[in-house]
Amino acid sequence: MSTSRSTKNIIKSVGTTYTSSSIWPWLQKAIVLVIFSLVANHIAASDNFLDNTSYRFPLEGFLFTIILSILVGIIADLNFKFHKKKYFTRKVEIATIARFMISTLGYITIIYIPANTIVEIVLDGEIEFYYMLIGLLITLLLCFILIGLLYAQDIYNLYKLSTKDAEITIESGAKITKLTYENIACFYSENKIVYTVQNNGTTINTDFTLNELEEKVNDQLFFRANRQIIIHKDTVESIEKIENGKLRIRLKAFIKNDAISEINISRYKRKAFMDWFQ
Repeated sequence: MSTSRSTKNIIKSVGTTYTSSSIWPWLQKAIVLVIFSLVANHIAASDNFLDNTSYRFPLEGFLFTIILSILVGIIADLNFKFHKKKYFTRKVEIATIARFMISTLGYITIIYIPANTIVEIVLDGEIEFYYMLIGLLITLLLCFILIGLLYAQDIYNLYKLSTKDAEITIESGAKITKLTYENIACFYSENKIVYTVQNNGTTINTDFTLNELEEKVNDQLFFRANRQIIIHKDTVESIEKIENGKLRIRLKAFIKNDAISEINISRYKRKAFMDWFQ
């Protein structure tokens, strides 16, 4: 009897924990939406200022903003999931974030223009393009702020994951090894076999090609120096300028293979390497 009761309590506890962890992010977003709607409607018109003698709660505007915010939230969430799968899991940078924001605002614009046109025709019987444009610009500005508030933490977490805690599965015959990015020094090819060198000097042969690995790893941390090697940023010991605009890169001492402990960067790759390293 006591064992059964304990089991039920454990299951109930796990279920409660799972439910709480899955609901909390949506609860946070709901709180942001409500606060955003309250602030936006109270600053939209002087009659809505709290210190105004004729103040009344902007219920209609508040409800309309909530509905609009939910619609924007759905669009942003679907677009975020797409960008997360295609871009953010590989690399989080200003360009990918800007692509997410611009495309989201573009989808909102596509929906806003016909919807606002229908509302204008139904209510006023005519379309005033000037006010439609002003309304669109204000809506996009508010949506930009709202989306930033909703997804800033998610994007930051993905950035940390992509640059530190992310891992790659190394397949070598029947053996599978998982390594985090921070434990990988480099990948190099020798005699048509690609090896992974860890920070402790251990070498693991892989079933990948360097081209496949270049597509898989995060290029904020890894750089394809030449046809033979992909290096991790933290593995670089020193950089020396040599003849013909080339760079000589010396890797850290635990790289025992003389063929890769010192490598040259061609003048064609020099700028790309320095931009990546700096």
